[in-house]
Amino acid sequence: MDNKKTLVLGGSPKPERFSNKAIIKLRSFNHEVISIGQKQAMVGDVVIETSMINFDNIHTITIYLGPNNQVEYYDYLLGLGASRIIFNPGTENKELSDMAKNKQIEVVENCTLVMLDEGLF
Repeated sequence: MDNKKTLVLGGSPKPERFSNKAIIKLRSFNHEVISIGQKQAMVGDVVIETSMINFDNIHTITIYLGPNNQVEYYDYLLGLGASRIIFNPGTENKELSDMAKNKQIEVVENCTLVMLDEGLF
């Protein structure tokens, strides 16, 4: 499996949160992970940042924010040059999805954790 540098949007230091589980599982599959969340924290060796940093070479963005909380990130996410955006269950957003498709970004509605387990990531 190729290393796909992944941005986890909505990262959380709380172990019960799916974004936290995704960070840990992505790292266990040796993917480079960066994250943006509400509070700066560490999850394993991953720093959760609180601002929209212009990261380079992002392959995948996996979203753990509800649609209403995604709006402020639209331009940022679309400007990162990612190949794919994954909308995890409960984060589906037709507006952002359509915008991404117009920029030739692959849009996936699935669970990152399941995708990793099934070799679909």
